[in-house]
Amino acid sequence: MLRIAESELIINDRGAVYHLNVKPEELATTIITVGDPGRVAEVSKHFDKIEGKYEHREFITHTGTIGQKRLSVVSTGIGPDNIDIVFNELDALANIDFSTRTIKPAHTKLTIVRMGTSGALQADIPVDSFVASTHGLGVDNLLHFYKQQNNEEESQILNAFDTHTQLGSNGVTPYMASASASVLKEFVNGFHHGITVTCPGFYGPQGRILRLPLQFPNLIPQLTSFSYGNHRITNFEMETSAMYGLGKLLNHNCLSLSAIVANRVQQSFSKDGGKAVESLIVKSLEILSGMQ
Repeated sequence: MLRIAESELIINDRGAVYHLNVKPEELATTIITVGDPGRVAEVSKHFDKIEGKYEHREFITHTGTIGQKRLSVVSTGIGPDNIDIVFNELDALANIDFSTRTIKPAHTKLTIVRMGTSGALQADIPVDSFVASTHGLGVDNLLHFYKQQNNEEESQILNAFDTHTQLGSNGVTPYMASASASVLKEFVNGFHHGITVTCPGFYGPQGRILRLPLQFPNLIPQLTSFSYGNHRITNFEMETSAMYGLGKLLNHNCLSLSAIVANRVQQSFSKDGGKAVESLIVKSLEILSGMQ
């Protein structure tokens, strides 16, 4: 078995993976990811028991239990680049033998659920509601650095999207990956379902104008008006497509859940985004803790 070099997988002095500062035995197989490091404690306060807390830079991890269910909650920071770090290190913790630096012969499938915030792109998805993303459609470039292959439905949606937006002819090559059906089916009641677009920034890439003119000034109406069969774009944020793409390639079950704190069509913003996020956390933990 090929040994992974020290420069490729960095393990610190305590035997933990470099960025997360977590050892393999300190990570649960059901993982909640949050962007905000401060939100880790907002999740873990609902645990019956916290067995360990680990921290390095913006990456904070708490591992504990709800009943008999062992869970970890990990902060990723914002953006697809941070998802690249977190997902590769989570997989390394589960599927690489740190003592020999070789890939384990038996693969461990993780369940990874994002609990974040997002902006709605449909008038009928109000602030303070929840979205479970059926697909992540990336207008960033992260997955172009990995070998990937879309299924037929994903390819058809991508082709229709490119025809509709013409982003490809302007140097943006979108990619797509799907949620884990086995996890998505648990998050139906109380959740809107749809395609989530992942952007590489918060301002220009999401159509916000402050002082700089935009290359794609019609992006918001183009996203809002796109549909393919029963699929439409419900919201956008900055992590989902990277999460789904890497999760699919690494063979993990992934789902992205969003509390809607803004509606870009109605130009409204939640009066209490923290309360909406707390409601999402409570509802989602109840579902996750009951899953096998």
